[in-house]
Amino acid sequence: MSTYKNLIGKDVNFLTTDPDNDAAEGQIWYNSTSNVYKNVIVNKAWSSSGSLITAIPGGGQAGAGTQTAGLAFGGNNGPILAVTQEYNGTGFTLGGNLNTARYQLAGAGTQTAALAFGGEPPPSGVDLSESYNGTSWTEGNNLNTARRTLGGSGTQTAAMAVGGTTGTVSTASEKYDGTSWTSTPSLNQAKRNTQNVGPSAAALNFGGYTTPPQVVRTETESWDGSSWTAVNAMNVGRYGAGATGTQTSAIAFGGFNPGNPTNPVAVNESWDGTSWTNTSISLAQARGYGAGFGTNTAAVLAGGGPTPANKPSATEEYSETANVITGAAWASGGNIGTARRALWGAGTQTAGLIFGGYIGAPVSADTEEYNGTSWSEQNNLNTAGYHLAGTGTQTAGIAFARGTPTPNNGPLTEEYDGTSWSEQNDMGTARYATAGFGIQTAAACVGGSPVSIGTPNMQRTEEYDGSSWSDGGTYPTPIYSLGGCGTQSAGLGCGGFSPPAGLGGRVTLTGEYDGSSWTTGGSLVQGVDGGFASGSQTDAIFFCGYASGPLNQSQKYDGTSWVSSASLANARNSLGGSSTTGALALAAGGGTPNTNSTEEFTGETSSLNVKTLTQS
Repeated sequence: MSTYKNLIGKDVNFLTTDPDNDAAEGQIWYNSTSNVYKNVIVNKAWSSSGSLITAIPGGGQAGAGTQTAGLAFGGNNGPILAVTQEYNGTGFTLGGNLNTARYQLAGAGTQTAALAFGGEPPPSGVDLSESYNGTSWTEGNNLNTARRTLGGSGTQTAAMAVGGTTGTVSTASEKYDGTSWTSTPSLNQAKRNTQNVGPSAAALNFGGYTTPPQVVRTETESWDGSSWTAVNAMNVGRYGAGATGTQTSAIAFGGFNPGNPTNPVAVNESWDGTSWTNTSISLAQARGYGAGFGTNTAAVLAGGGPTPANKPSATEEYSETANVITGAAWASGGNIGTARRALWGAGTQTAGLIFGGYIGAPVSADTEEYNGTSWSEQNNLNTAGYHLAGTGTQTAGIAFARGTPTPNNGPLTEEYDGTSWSEQNDMGTARYATAGFGIQTAAACVGGSPVSIGTPNMQRTEEYDGSSWSDGGTYPTPIYSLGGCGTQSAGLGCGGFSPPAGLGGRVTLTGEYDGSSWTTGGSLVQGVDGGFASGSQTDAIFFCGYASGPLNQSQKYDGTSWVSSASLANARNSLGGSSTTGALALAAGGGTPNTNSTEEFTGETSSLNVKTLTQS
């Protein structure tokens, strides 16, 4: 009789606690604490990830690369876009623009060696081909057949371009050798908005549609380097889907099927080299025309449509892993008692504090505490204010600087003890729209708008020691309406608005403070003012704010660079929040219009997929 070790090559271990890493995959062990046998199995699921920086609700962008080093480029957002967005497995940053803006194009390759070809406009499509080196795009030799809605796959030096439309749905097939395109034998079935995986020596094509009349295609064809051969068809016809993998192991996800009750399609299909199988794994957000990239076990779908309100930039990751991955996300919390904007906040997600703000004509002195579920009214500030700042905890908070009706731009300081506010020594400079960070006995205030916009005081940092204020280092540029978090000796300033005397306009600038001087850190993915920051100098989240309008986007900082993160349900600016952590943040209130909405952020988590064995 064979043993488990003979069959699998591993013993059945006797443990008091479960293992915590994926080396346990395939093991069976006896947990003596819970008196059960357990093992680890592979988990297959989609999870949310950092959103696109430039929302593309119309879709039509192309993708390339891997789950930890990917690209999304082109697309249609009202204007046709040349934007390139680089993905690092957590979120996106901006790369170099395409030379020619277009959508319904195809892509191939990696993040540092990508290829973009075809696309629209004009209605018949373009023949343009460009290569990317990780920084910029360079025009190369054109396709032989100008077209749009084509399928593409492979590498920068061994790519395939198939199908599409020139005004008439096409069977055209071409391969690329890194220099030029060569026409190859045609597809057996003409199709547009089709999917392709694999290089120029061994590709697979599937899905798409023909018109007129519109017929959604299920045909699958295999390319052996010299000809296309019909193989087993898909179970669910779809077009505009995402697809990753190889000729012998691929997945298709999302897309559209007008004849299917679930239009767009959310369910996956997997290809094993012979046939397609419907899986029980679905996208959280059914959509098509997004940018798909990665592998058949580690894929990404970014953007696409149709999209729910405020979520045109959603990104999801597919993983086959021994871990259960829960993507970073914002979730609704309890509403604040008084809807307002231009407030500030402190504390944590489960012990939060907000104060001040602008309700309408009246300036607010309202203070509210959050217990992780609901807000409760507390004793008011002694002096109402808007665009004020502060920091600290729910039982040891501090509020300083503020816009007040008369006189404007107060230098006032107040401390909160968990019950009431008490006035303290004033700041050296009267101002508002500043940023604050630190704790009640070691706080800092930076930037802000004084009576005279553009004066040197807009770069002034002041430090509080629990009793009085003193001068700190000078910020790199005049700034107001910025975000701030961290400690007095390791602080972070991000975004904001710099007047003409400084950089001018909304900035991507990040300032890092060491307790005496500021240095410049990594740039934000986009310039934002009126956002809120939470966390530390090496693990921060900056969310919402104002660009061309109120934003629902968030950005994460690791001490070196910013990437996009999960989007909120509600766009807003000049909001309050918690100031303590980057992994468990809180967004409360804001405008415009004024809102009483609260949202809670939880960062991505990963845990081993441990299962208890039973006899049933």
